[in-house]
This record gives sequence, structure tokens and C-alpha cells, in this order.
Amino acid sequence: MAKRERVVRMSVEQPLWRALTGYRVLTMVYAVLLFAFGRDRYERPSIAVAFLAVMCVWTLATLPKVANAASCTKRFLGADLTVALVGILLTPLADAHAQTIEGPTLPSIWTAGAVLAYAIKGGWRWAGAASSLVAVANLVERGHPSRDTLHNVLLVWVASIAIGYVVEVARASERTLARALEIEAATRERERLARDIHDSVLQVLAMVQRRGTALGGEAADLGRMAGEQEVALRTLVAGGLSRPSLVSEDESEGAVVRVVEVEEDHDDDSPVDLRLLLAPRAGAKVTLSEPGAPVLLAPPAARELAAAVGAALDNVRVHAGEDANAWILVEDWPDEVIVTVRDDGPGIPEGRLAEAWGEGRMGVALSIRGRLRDLGGSAELISVPGQGTEVELKVPRGKAGQGR
Repeated sequence: MAKRERVVRMSVEQPLWRALTGYRVLTMVYAVLLFAFGRDRYERPSIAVAFLAVMCVWTLATLPKVANAASCTKRFLGADLTVALVGILLTPLADAHAQTIEGPTLPSIWTAGAVLAYAIKGGWRWAGAASSLVAVANLVERGHPSRDTLHNVLLVWVASIAIGYVVEVARASERTLARALEIEAATRERERLARDIHDSVLQVLAMVQRRGTALGGEAADLGRMAGEQEVALRTLVAGGLSRPSLVSEDESEGAVVRVVEVEEDHDDDSPVDLRLLLAPRAGAKVTLSEPGAPVLLAPPAARELAAAVGAALDNVRVHAGEDANAWILVEDWPDEVIVTVRDDGPGIPEGRLAEAWGEGRMGVALSIRGRLRDLGGSAELISVPGQGTEVELKVPRGKAGQGR
């Protein structure tokens, strides 16, 4: 059987790297234009020209370094921040009045790009360290902490730390989603194996049980053990079909996914898999045949239908005897769900149901037909003396949610 592998690649931070690339180019152009329009105030414009030339070459040459987290190495981050700090400290040399007149530094807002790279790469702690170094450089360049300088320093510091924190939260969410997808894939594989087991191993065990019982002697003991193993395996398969719920928790390294078994909630309106409710009914004398896919019904309808099946099996044990075998067949059709319960007992004599009604024994009338009638369905009972009894329960999907 051919297998198809689906690969899901997730990177919630990749758009941030693309935005950073554009930011570095735009702020590079902005710094050059600032110098071009204000070059008259520079006493040593050659220093400004030399630095801006180096900054432009560095920015364009290192664009691949800010394409993703893998290429943005610690060495590059250190060199990039060094360029920004050197540009800030060179400003008073190019402009002698820079410390007395409030104006932009040589790299201007290009410096924020170096700090943002730290935030995206390493989170808020790295961003805090880089922005602190920039703050110190700005204070040294100004010579005295003016109000505008403190305002700019504080803005860069808060913005970079906030972006770093958002990146860490996004990475934790990404890890949570990745783990959830892995658990979902494992659940789907478990369901596929459960269907294969149901279609092969369980039928073989059921056949061994029937043949061993028919042959008697040691074969009967073998059949009995096969029946016990069938029940154990069927219970294991049914437990594997129960879907887990995913609970996320944040820890130091990110999010953790725990698997929590979901107990039945009668107030929940989510569809219920009828197979899970009928699985406990299977046993050494009861064979359950069901579709490989979930048979979903509204909770009231699923519970009432399962209770009706239980009532039918109770009748088998009471009237057909403990040695009677029963079979449950579940059929999932687009417009209705049909469950058939059949046994190999002596059957019901003609007129016995009417006689039981007259005696006040209304198990079939109320426990089975009454439940199905409340669901908008029907219950048909066919019994031939000496050939067993068959109960066919039908629930239309259009009325399946109208339970009592």
C-alpha cells in the first residue's frame, strides 16, 4: 500500500526576518539622505562619508545574513552592532556641534535594525542587552542626558524588548502546534491499525472461538481462550480509538503537550462516536461489527441507541440463555444509522410479545421501541422459532439530535 507523507513547515518568525531586511535597506537610504540634505553643518564631512559608505556596503553585503534565524549568527550580530555603535561614537568627530545641538547620529534609525536582529534571534534578553549598549553609546555621544536623548533611548529599549518577548511567545506556540500535529498523526495511525486489526485479527479469533466450541474437547478450550483474547483485543482497540484532548502549558523551554483522556460529558453537544459506546457490549458471546470510520451522532441519540442495544442484549441473555451467541452490526448510512442485534437462541413464539404486554412486561415496548420512537426512529423485531431473533434499530440523521 502506497504511503503519502505530508510535511508541514512552520515559521511564524519568518515574516519578521523579511520585514527586518526591508527595514535595514530603507533606513540605510534614510541615513544617506539625512547627510545629503544636512551636509553643510558637518565640519568633517569626510568622516561621515567614509562611515556611510562602509554602512551601505555592510548593509547590502549582509542581506542574506538577516534572511532567517539560521544564517543570522552570533558573530554577525556582534559585528553588526559594532558598526552601529561606531557610527554613533563617530558623530561628534564629524559634527563638532552634535553634543550641543540635538540632531541625528550618523547611522540614525539604522541602529534600531541591529537591535531588532538581536530581538528576533535571541528574544527579549538579547534585545535588552543590545539596546542597553546602544543607550550607553548615545549618552556618551551626547555628553549629557538630554530629554530627547533619554526619550529615544527608552523607545528603542522598550520596543526591542517587546518584540523579543513576542518572538519567544510565537516560538513557544509554534512548538506547541508542532507537538499537537505529531500527536494527531500518531492518533490517525493508531486508528488505521485499529481498523486493520478489526478487519483481520478479530475475525480470525471469532472464527477460532466458534469452530472450537463446535468441535468440543481441547478445541473448545482453545476456542474459549481465543474468545477471551478477542474481548481483550477489542477493548484495547476501542480504547485506542478514543481521541485525546491537547492541553498546552508554558514552561521554561516553551510549551508542553499532555494527553488527557476525555470523559463523556452529557452536557457537551459535540458528536459522539457510537462505536465507543457499543464497544463495552462486546464479549466472548457478543460479536461487534462496525465501520472503520467513526459513527457520529448527537450525544442524546448515541446514548439512547446504545441503551436500546443493551436492552436487546439483556433480552438475549434472559430469554435465549447464557450460552446463546449474539451479533451486533453497525451500519452508517448518509441518511440514517442502523444497528442490528441478532442471536442464535430459540426465537420468540408467535404472540409472546402481545402476551408480555398484557402481563405488564414491557421491556421490548419501552426499553427498545420507546427509545427509538423518541428519537424519531424505529425498532423492528423479527423472530422465527428455532432460528433466533433479530432486532433492527434505525435512527434517521435528521432527527438524531432530538433525544429525550
